Amino acid sequence: MRFLVRLVLTALALWLATWIVGGIQLYGDSTPAKFLSLLVVALIFTAVNTFVKPLVMAIGCALYVLTLGLFGLVVNALMFWLTGWVSEKLSLGFSVDGFWAAFWGAIIVWLAMWVMDLLWPRKTPAED
Repeated sequence: MRFLVRLVLTALALWLATWIVGGIQLYGDSTPAKFLSLLVVALIFTAVNTFVKPLVMAIGCALYVLTLGLFGLVVNALMFWLTGWVSEKLSLGFSVDGFWAAFWGAIIVWLAMWVMDLLWPRKTPAED
């Protein structure tokens, strides 16, 4: 249940990014179709951040140290851009037009998820 709530919150954060950043589009015939598309894109975004991002972070470890962590912003943008690319290939109605749109979209999603974590914190291991 908690995973589904996080998925919906991620979908809402992605919608917020499409609303604020001009280079991120969400296409669809109806509102339910767009929402379903956002849920699938949120699932892809979660998978990319779970499986691909740690590999990129491990490979670019020296760049994290060299840039004092600012390389993380680039990695987040690349993961967002990859999500947009996969979504376009699957014809989900979500596209990201370039690095800068991905950069700002990743920041918007990160900020939105941070606020949502403040409002509904993740389960801690002590609560299991």
